[in-house]
Amino acid sequence: MEKEAQQSGTNIEYSLLMGLMGVSVSKHLLDEHFTLLWANDFYYDLIGYPKEEYERLFQNRPDIYFKEHKEAWNILGQKVYDAIANNTNGYEAIMKMPVKDGSKWVKLTATFTDQLQNGVPISYTVMIDITDITEQRELQKKLEQQSKQLKEALDSAEKANQAKSDFLARMSHDIRTPMNAIIGMTAIAKAHINEQERVLDCMEKIDGSSKLLLSLINEVLDMSKIESGRLILSEDDFNIGELLQDLVIMMQPEIKNKQQTLDIHVKDLKHEYVTGDTQRIKQVLMNILSNAVKYTPEKGQITIDINEKEPKDGTGNYEFVFKDSGRGMKPDFLDKIFLPFERADDNEIRNIQGTGLGMAISHKIIKMMGGDIKVESEYGKGSCFTINMPLHYQEFAPIEKIGTDGLEILVVDDDETACQSTCNCLQEIGINSDYVCSGSEAINKVQLRHQERNDYFAVIIDLKMPDMNGLEATRQIRKIIGTDIPIIILSAYDIEEYEAEAKAAKANGFITKPLYKSKLLKVLQRFLHEGSRSEPVRQFKLSDADYSGKRILLVEDNELNREIAVEIIGSTGVSIDTAVNGLDAVNIVSRSPEGFYQMILMDIQMPVMDGYEATRQIRSLKRSDISGMPIIAMTANAFSEDVTNALKAGMNYHLAKPIDISALMSVLGKYLQ
Repeated sequence: MEKEAQQSGTNIEYSLLMGLMGVSVSKHLLDEHFTLLWANDFYYDLIGYPKEEYERLFQNRPDIYFKEHKEAWNILGQKVYDAIANNTNGYEAIMKMPVKDGSKWVKLTATFTDQLQNGVPISYTVMIDITDITEQRELQKKLEQQSKQLKEALDSAEKANQAKSDFLARMSHDIRTPMNAIIGMTAIAKAHINEQERVLDCMEKIDGSSKLLLSLINEVLDMSKIESGRLILSEDDFNIGELLQDLVIMMQPEIKNKQQTLDIHVKDLKHEYVTGDTQRIKQVLMNILSNAVKYTPEKGQITIDINEKEPKDGTGNYEFVFKDSGRGMKPDFLDKIFLPFERADDNEIRNIQGTGLGMAISHKIIKMMGGDIKVESEYGKGSCFTINMPLHYQEFAPIEKIGTDGLEILVVDDDETACQSTCNCLQEIGINSDYVCSGSEAINKVQLRHQERNDYFAVIIDLKMPDMNGLEATRQIRKIIGTDIPIIILSAYDIEEYEAEAKAAKANGFITKPLYKSKLLKVLQRFLHEGSRSEPVRQFKLSDADYSGKRILLVEDNELNREIAVEIIGSTGVSIDTAVNGLDAVNIVSRSPEGFYQMILMDIQMPVMDGYEATRQIRSLKRSDISGMPIIAMTANAFSEDVTNALKAGMNYHLAKPIDISALMSVLGKYLQ
């Protein structure tokens, strides 16, 4: 009786104290039900159930009360368990308490006593409603989170704006490079207008620079897609060797200005004619080469190795390795080299122009192609970038073989690897070859063969060799054999400064590195005709194809574009009719006899009727020749979706303007032969 009176007194004391404070207090058995023994009025007010209703619904058992609120019950149970296990005299918890009309945030403070009821310990629990404070806390957290998100959005917007500014700054610089080449080569061509060789050389360089300029313009147009992750790769035909040659021509002035050495090794390049996104590939390779030139000091060394590896699943597998003796990179920068806007933190290169976007874009493009790009670098010694990319072989690649009836060429280069590479190229195009690694050996070889009345067909000799340069060797060879054998000077440098000396030495021409099959073939064909061993005149032809007897309908609203297309296509002997808009084309085809036209070349954007609608109407004509008639899009709409739209309209192929002549000739060959 005394203990019960003591407990009753304790209950009254708690009730009075907590009543004064306006705080809930309850008394519980520490059993599996956490049985409620007693609670003050504030307890029932807090949970929203009057005492009688609580006892009727839940039998004073919190485990029943929490039956639909397992998470809260588990929190409470774990707190009790941990307190008992750790031999502490109570616990505290902040939790969401279920109440009659929802839930409230409460702070529980439980105190274990030494009192027992039927041998079970008793605890007192104080429960304070902290909903208002908690909601304020939650609101504060939400505000902080929103503030953080707002700051991140602001940072992203600032980065996007900075990206645009950096990109435009880089474009401003990069656009000037091909523009300078175009303006400079145009001036040189005008100054040497009567020298056909020189003018054609300038035209080729202008052509390469124009294509690069076009790629830069396309890059500006594509910027929004790059930023939004919607960059789409195109598929077009190109020659790997010619693409690399364009890059070298573009970078040659800067390489020469810094007195750097650029060596290019082509290994086992059996398939030059491939399909891929030409401009994107050129963009990637140009970025890496220009970085090598930019970060390599004066008189430094740059090497490019091109290797055609074993195909994978019928697809070509090409490796490009760029090595330089430049500054190199620190390990911490290598980890982030492919991230946007990152530049090495190096005082010596901080003032060098750069946006920090190039490597990130290059990495993205190569990954989209299904390839990879890797970098190795040692600070203070240089860097090596290795790119592997899959490229499909062209279905209608030009034939790179010539009949030579056992003719043999002597290759002279102090780099034995270069000799072997050149000989492999010659073998690929059907020409036998021999090689030596010095000018003196070349003289001995030529003299021996001349004495045996078995002269070489031609000699390809490197310009710069240590013991005797190519021009001196040429002079000595001419003393032995006269001018009957063509001697072609091989150079990795701009030929202009050596041109006069080469003519004086009676060299027949120049060929620049890198060497690849189609380039060798183009040069050697000059000397394969009867009587061509003396200073051949280089004739430029748009095409050697002959499609006499074939007829094409050209649909083009622009008069100048019609004139250009008629001139180029007409060189093949094909007959050409013209239409000035889509409706005109539909009427012409409708009135023509079946089989009259073998192909239609269709512009897209035209007045009256566009090319898509014209194609659909032509395809709907009830004629036997329509389903098999090739309709080729020739348009300035050059994005991948434009290609898709052309095919959906019923066209067979898509040629982007400005028209690449070799691509046009390939298409004519595909559909007219």
